[in-house]
Amino acid sequence: MPRKSPEPLESAPLAYENQDFLNSPDGRLLRVLAEYQEPMTRFRRERIQDTVVFFGSARFRALDVASHELELLANTGSAAPAPAEEQPARRDEVERGEASEQKLRLAEAAVEMARYYEDARKLAGMVSKWAMTLPGRRHRYVITSGGGPGIMEAANRGAYEAGAKTVGLNIKLPFEQLPNPYITPDLNFEFHYFFMRKFWFAYLAKALVVFPGGFGTLDEMFELLTLAQTQKLAKKITVLIYGSSYWKSVINLEVLAEKGAIARKDMELFQFADTPEEAFELLRAGLMEDLQRQAVYEREHAIPAEGIPETPAPSAQELLGPDIAKTR
Repeated sequence: MPRKSPEPLESAPLAYENQDFLNSPDGRLLRVLAEYQEPMTRFRRERIQDTVVFFGSARFRALDVASHELELLANTGSAAPAPAEEQPARRDEVERGEASEQKLRLAEAAVEMARYYEDARKLAGMVSKWAMTLPGRRHRYVITSGGGPGIMEAANRGAYEAGAKTVGLNIKLPFEQLPNPYITPDLNFEFHYFFMRKFWFAYLAKALVVFPGGFGTLDEMFELLTLAQTQKLAKKITVLIYGSSYWKSVINLEVLAEKGAIARKDMELFQFADTPEEAFELLRAGLMEDLQRQAVYEREHAIPAEGIPETPAPSAQELLGPDIAKTR
C-alpha cells in the first residue's frame, strides 16, 4: 500500500538560532566561547586597557544616611534580605532593650562593614580620578567588581561618582539578584560560568583590592594569589588586603610561611592597608611601575600617546569593510 504523502515541513531553525541545541550539553562549548568573545568585543569597543579589581562582601548594605538602618542580605549577591532573626538589631530594638545578644553583635559587625563600604567607595573614587589624568588611547585602571551589592556596589559607586567608566562582572545565580546601578551600562556583564568570570577578573587586572568578605572573596583572592605565586600572570599585579584587623582574625597567613606551606617570599605578593589614603598610595606606587613598563614598550614601538576618543572603538567590520565572502 503506498505511503501517504507527508505534510509540508516548516524550515528547520538555523543552528545558531536553535535554543534547544544552544542550551544543551552539546552546545556548552559555544556558550563558553561566547563568554570569552562577547566580553572581549565589548572591552575593545569601550577602549578598556586594564582594570583595578575590588573584591569584598556582597551581603552588607551601606549605612543609609536617611534611615540609619542596616540590612543583611540572604546570600552572596541576593536581592532578598536575610530572615528577621539574622538581621542586625535595629535602633528601636536596642532602645527598648529587646535586642538579643546575637542581634547586637550583628549590629556592631554591620556598622563595621558599612564603614568598609564607605572606604571602598572613597578608594575607588580616588583611583578613578587619578587614572583619568593618565595619557593614552584607552581607559586605564578601570574599577571592576563582581557587579552586585555591598563592597562591589561601593567600588562601582566610587568610580561612577568620579565620572569614570566602571565594570561589573555579575554571575547568574539560582536566586534573585540584580546588578548594582553604578555600573557603566555597556560594561555590565552577566556570566553563567564561574571560571569565565574569573578569567575576566584576572585577564585585565593590574591591581587587586580585597575588602572583608566571605567564601567568594577568599576564593577569588587565593585564585589570583596562586596565579601570581606560580608566575602564570604575564604581568605584575599589586594585591592589597584591606582591613588588617578583620583579615588577621579570619586567616593567619604567617602560619603558612612558618610551617613551610608557602615560601617566605610569597608573603611579598600582598600588602595590608587600613585607610583609603594608605591603600591609594600603595596602589599608585604599584601602578606607576606598570606605567613605566608600558612607556618603555610604547617608545620602542613608536606608539603615539594620544588622548582617548569619545566615540566607541570601531569593530573589525567597520574598520575593514564587509567580510570578503559576505553571505546573505
